[in-house]
Amino acid sequence: MRADARRNRELIVTTALDLFTESGAAVSMEEIARAAGLGVGTLYRHFPDRQALLEAIALDALGRLQAFTRTAVAEDTPRWQVLHRIVEQCVQLPLALIKTLLATTPANPELREMEHDVNARLEHLLGQAQQEGTLRPDIPPREVVGLLNVAVCRPGARADDHLTTVILDGLKR
Repeated sequence: MRADARRNRELIVTTALDLFTESGAAVSMEEIARAAGLGVGTLYRHFPDRQALLEAIALDALGRLQAFTRTAVAEDTPRWQVLHRIVEQCVQLPLALIKTLLATTPANPELREMEHDVNARLEHLLGQAQQEGTLRPDIPPREVVGLLNVAVCRPGARADDHLTTVILDGLKR
């Protein structure tokens, strides 16, 4: 792929990621092209349909989250602080859109692998938080991941909104 075509593709994905995070799934392909400063024809040359663009966005967002969790979990920082940073990262991504995509379509196997990897890292982190005594020990880490998904995988989620705050407060020991 030519360098300018690669830049355009990356610009489309980044712009769409930002718009979907801000406005939800109702963003049109025309709005994305306009926000990227490109023609709609350029967008459709790279992504023949909305599904292809959504998959590219999901791969990009989950890739960012995967890299962030990999780095954060490796830090020598109290696990509860790391969990908060991961929650803050999660709400900056269109995870509600990704969850819908994974639930309603035959997804790219790479997406499923990335989701599994992120969840496994979170479960490991949560187990460590339980051992360090900062997370309630009576809820299995897998179930905590499910609770966190409720908090962060919804449109408009914020790290400091009522639902996220109540869930985190209920998990803290």
